[in-house]
Amino acid sequence: MAHLLGAEALHLEYPNRVIFDSVTIGIDEGQRIGIVGRNGDGKSTLMRLMAGTLEPNSGRVTRRGGILLGMLDQADEMDDDLTVSAAIVGERPEYEWASDPRVRDVLGGLVEGVPWEARIGQLSGGQRRRVALAALLVGDWDIIFLDEPTNHLDVEGIAWLAQHLKRRWNQDAGALVVVTHDRWFLDEICTDTWEVHDRLIEPFEGGYAAYILQRVERDRSAAASESKRQNLMRKELAWLGRGAPARSTKPKFRIDAANELIANEPPPRDKISLASMAMQRLGKDVVDLENISVTYEDRINGGSKEVLKDVTWRIAPGERTGILGVNGAGKSTLLSLVTGTLLPTTGNVKRGKTIKVSTLTQQLGELAEIWEDRVSEVLGRQKSTYVSGGKEMTPSQLLERVGFGSDALSNKVRELSGGQKRRLQLLLIILDEPNVLILDEPTNDLDTDMLAAIEDLLDSYPGTLLVVSHDRYLLERVTDQQYAVLGGNLRHLPGGVDEYLKLRSGQLSAASAAAAASTGKAKQPENSNRPKGAELRAAEKELAAAGRKIEKSTARISELHVLLATHDQSDFAGLGKLSDELGALEKTVAEVESRWLELTELLG
Repeated sequence: MAHLLGAEALHLEYPNRVIFDSVTIGIDEGQRIGIVGRNGDGKSTLMRLMAGTLEPNSGRVTRRGGILLGMLDQADEMDDDLTVSAAIVGERPEYEWASDPRVRDVLGGLVEGVPWEARIGQLSGGQRRRVALAALLVGDWDIIFLDEPTNHLDVEGIAWLAQHLKRRWNQDAGALVVVTHDRWFLDEICTDTWEVHDRLIEPFEGGYAAYILQRVERDRSAAASESKRQNLMRKELAWLGRGAPARSTKPKFRIDAANELIANEPPPRDKISLASMAMQRLGKDVVDLENISVTYEDRINGGSKEVLKDVTWRIAPGERTGILGVNGAGKSTLLSLVTGTLLPTTGNVKRGKTIKVSTLTQQLGELAEIWEDRVSEVLGRQKSTYVSGGKEMTPSQLLERVGFGSDALSNKVRELSGGQKRRLQLLLIILDEPNVLILDEPTNDLDTDMLAAIEDLLDSYPGTLLVVSHDRYLLERVTDQQYAVLGGNLRHLPGGVDEYLKLRSGQLSAASAAAAASTGKAKQPENSNRPKGAELRAAEKELAAAGRKIEKSTARISELHVLLATHDQSDFAGLGKLSDELGALEKTVAEVESRWLELTELLG
């Protein structure tokens, strides 16, 4: 592979600290590099040094002659007076950019729905970010630097970006360097991972999963003071090694070594114990939504808009559910019904008598009253001990568990970094001991290590957990099932995020076909592999039967969790019989779901 760029003996320091000390690193054609590390350790700084937008105190960056570099920085430097079209395609005539497959792909993937002639100053922050990314990706570059490109992208946008970058160059051409906390994205596209820590850059081969394995191996030989960090990373590796659902590529690391490391590592969550504790705290009733519809007055177009249509959802004690949907689909409306801050237009909401709901919002409003207090003062007002993961822990120990050092205790809340405020916000909510916890985009301002720490804390949370997030890795890691709000309906996703993306793709294709039909230009696509006649009827019958079997088995699994939680814990034979039935049912559901997805794809 040809060399594209090299950094030699880089040294960079600010008045208060050294960022890099004698760093040497290089980029070759074909490399797709993910940069990880703690917030503040220099990930974005390294990218700017390599891209040439920041000069080191000493050392140098050399680039092969004639190569073109493109960069998406976190800073928004677009002119407010530019139109969206001018920002993306400049002065190119329409016939030219409209006939360019790359431009069409980028426009469809990133700025569908953004007004083409709107001024940049009129756009929301998320729209501005999408336009900036689109403006970069329509260009022709040898190296692309992306700093947090998944911010403001939903699950569909992130999946589109991953596929675009994977097919943008030939395998041994071009180069990509990306800073992101999105671990699914890192694993999907990266051939190499660079960890920034302690003034240096440590390279690892492979994506995020491979990096975790190599890091665990490195940490095994580290000093005893690293034991807590090692245990957390082993837990992360165990989950990855057991096969994160909906992962499209196998991790590029030595499977035997991974299996050896995780041989004695238990599953991330003890589902039976958590279900038992959830039953004790909640009883059998949490929240039941029965035949719910919600209609809002449409102040823009007049009339009314039905956001949710005839939704029935019975939330179980200890349920851990991820909720997907595009912006405006009705996710927030659904959660407002759960919290009780919104009443349905039609239908009934039945709430358990003992439920206590807390929500981690995207804002930091929960910290407003303690803004001027020191962290130690805030913790001093909490209970002296809490039970977490079967162990008694003090608030300070729990704070340490989510990455706070002892030096942070003397800081005022307003002096904390964005990530620290976010972690304190979540910890205070958990210390309030709600039995229903709702997380609304909880990954903002957190690096990959802190996300792993937060997930570790949530693993021992003994209540009902509902998560809305565009972070696919987080959803798959902390929840046991996923639902989607699609067309006003709440739909269970046996196939997880992959199934959601397929359903959304079908929705968009149908909408496109309908739009074309309304102008007389529609051409019905034909699936040559689609069964016909008796074969079609048999496939449709099997699909319906599979759906019924999944629904029935899932209901029985929920019953078994309740039975296990309420059964006499000294009756080992009875518990064993229930556990065996549960294991067999879960295996059956996995097999039937796989066939269900095959049939869904076959029938188009």
